[in-house]
Amino acid sequence: MRLLHIATPLLLASLFWVGCQNQTQPTQEQESQAAENQSTDTYGASPIWAQNANIYEVNIRQYSEEGTFKAFGTNLERLDAMGVDILWFMPIFPISEANRKGSLGSYYAVSSFRQVNPEFGTEEEFQAVIDKAHELGMKVILDWVPNHTGWDHEWITSHPEYYTQDANGNIVDPINPETGESWGWTDVADLNYDNGEMRQNMIDDMHYWISEAGVDGFRMDVAHGVPVDFWEDCVAQLREADSDVFMLAEAEIDELLNKELFAMDYGWTFHHLLNHVAQGEANADSLFAWYEADKQDVQHGYHMHFTTNHDENSWNGTIEERMGPAGDAMTVIAFTFDGMPLIYSGQEAGMNKRLEFFEKDLIDWGDYEKEDFFTTLLTLKHENEALWNGEMGAPVERLDPKNDNVMAYSREKGYDQVVVVVNLSGEPQEVDMISSTVSGEYRNVFTPSEPLAAKEMLNVSLEPWGYRVYERH
Repeated sequence: MRLLHIATPLLLASLFWVGCQNQTQPTQEQESQAAENQSTDTYGASPIWAQNANIYEVNIRQYSEEGTFKAFGTNLERLDAMGVDILWFMPIFPISEANRKGSLGSYYAVSSFRQVNPEFGTEEEFQAVIDKAHELGMKVILDWVPNHTGWDHEWITSHPEYYTQDANGNIVDPINPETGESWGWTDVADLNYDNGEMRQNMIDDMHYWISEAGVDGFRMDVAHGVPVDFWEDCVAQLREADSDVFMLAEAEIDELLNKELFAMDYGWTFHHLLNHVAQGEANADSLFAWYEADKQDVQHGYHMHFTTNHDENSWNGTIEERMGPAGDAMTVIAFTFDGMPLIYSGQEAGMNKRLEFFEKDLIDWGDYEKEDFFTTLLTLKHENEALWNGEMGAPVERLDPKNDNVMAYSREKGYDQVVVVVNLSGEPQEVDMISSTVSGEYRNVFTPSEPLAAKEMLNVSLEPWGYRVYERH
């Protein structure tokens, strides 16, 4: 069990003092900040336990041959050892039979918000997973679907007024507001957010999982498709039940973060830029330009950064398809830039196939070939405050590698500093940097045998799509 992500603010401050007293004394400003930290359990919308956290997306259906909660539970200690903090479960609810796509249907065609999919197991078995995760110091959030339900949901017959209807009074599937045509999500029925009773029932169902099961938050599917005033009411009520509730928006709308309704949203733009960099269509300038613009637009919260997730994998291609040999380099950037990193089920096994969305399609775990890679990155995230999330971490400072094919940046907070150098090309590159902010001794986190002087790490030869991640020693 790791201490940092479950520690109280007072313990965190104490640990920081013990670790640094032989290196550099905290400034008056740092002591003041530490005292302020002890007086609150959150930073805006982000609970303090998430300050150095990462997130792991769980695809129960494809995770094991059994495809059950119980089978997944055998992986909890492995994931804890790898450094996983937040378990995001794709929807665990029953899937509608009516208008089902494929033989198993979509997780997102929910027929009941207060039950679990019997194909995955029982409520007691899911509760056992939650309890074990909590014992290990991990948090659990549920993937919630507020925009629509499956056609078997009880509201379809008991409350048809909860749904969007056409001129003839027929319930319709979700419509693209820009075109007026169906999105093609014909296995679900669109909810009507003009109906206040439906809104409250939706919130009550969320509250049930906090109060009865002890879940720690929610990932909100298509959060940008729900009115902001609903989120204002919803989040206020959920925080009354759990002031530390963690809210992730599948959206990239500044308002949801700036109003402190969600702790985190999707870093879609950054993700697409990483794809373009890997494909030779963008460069370091593109990534830093995004960062500078984003700092102006987002005053609170932070983004979730990723190289894959369930949608990207199933619909847009594997990391290999989208990023080719640049996959690990793009992952290093996603895990060390300003935001919370995501790992998708199977990523630690180097999974290189698109998982079927509506059918059984088992992940090939092999020998977990990338587990050490992720363990290294997650350990660095936990231990180095410069990489912590949002306002608890450090800004990204661009460094000049004297090479247009190389991206270099530093993040520094107090004594903690991380320097990242990445070759953004398929050809070997030379780096010859000079930086007044990089001095002293460092270690390469992937080969930490001997400390390096700053000069040694600023002048380096990089293999194609090579990378170096240095931590102040």
